[in-house]
Amino acid sequence: MSTDTNTTAETTTEQASESSDDTGGCTAKSDSSSKQQSVDEKVGSTVDDFDADPGQLTAVGLGPGHPEGMTQRARAALLDAEHIVGYTTYIELLPDEITEEAEELYDTPMCGEVSRTEEAIDRALAGNDVAIIGSGDPNVYALSGLALEILESKGATASMVDYEVVPGVPAAQSCSALLGAPLVNDTVSISLSDHLVPMPEIESRLHSAAGESFTIVIYNPWSRKRRENFQKACEILLAHRDPDTPVGIVHGAGRDDEEVMITTLDQLEELGEEDIIDMTTTILVGNEETYVWDDRMVTPRGYETKYDY
Repeated sequence: MSTDTNTTAETTTEQASESSDDTGGCTAKSDSSSKQQSVDEKVGSTVDDFDADPGQLTAVGLGPGHPEGMTQRARAALLDAEHIVGYTTYIELLPDEITEEAEELYDTPMCGEVSRTEEAIDRALAGNDVAIIGSGDPNVYALSGLALEILESKGATASMVDYEVVPGVPAAQSCSALLGAPLVNDTVSISLSDHLVPMPEIESRLHSAAGESFTIVIYNPWSRKRRENFQKACEILLAHRDPDTPVGIVHGAGRDDEEVMITTLDQLEELGEEDIIDMTTTILVGNEETYVWDDRMVTPRGYETKYDY
């Protein structure tokens, strides 16, 4: 199959993304050439620019980050892929058995979401079997939707490139397992990143979820440029829930720097200044029934109202 990627690399600098304050300059690199280049967040080609029969494009979820957390289906998809494209940190999480089998690896920093997704699509349109990877699940704050949007903008279709999504274990479930049983009833997930969603909308969603009996999973809680978002979220949660509501905090689930803590809602804001809360952290806020037992968060499912035990 062809390895001509037909990638357009212009000299503009892309807009920083939600974690780019931790990545330095917004540059992309191809491991096959080891050359630094500017990344461009503007789609630069159409399906008519490619002559080859399209290959396969697979969005693969790696799960929490350690090899044991990857599904067998994800591992098989990556071993079958000729090219693997992803955020630099996710490429580095791949086991050697996978990276050694790949013909080419291509990575960009966190601020290269559009450029690397288009790179993956262009490689597939050029006739290669390509996997684009992310941690957790491709449909949870990830790139599977963006891939379909870019395919559409190029005049292609999902069936044209044999597009497939291989699900992974989302951060909410990985972190819930480390904390006990906090998410066994109705749950809402909310990201505090206002890179793509305006903060007023995020605040409205927080008010709605906190005002009901949902347990709440908070993604992207903190970065050096978005401290106010975390502080505002804590304020909203406290306006609706008791100060002693249990809160689980998991930093780096499944990675070498994994850290797990259970605290209370009134203690959450001050932890924003601690290393445990950053962009690799997931926060689980209990509902009015959640309690802590033997260092485990427990949210009753409702069995106790129906059965004697």
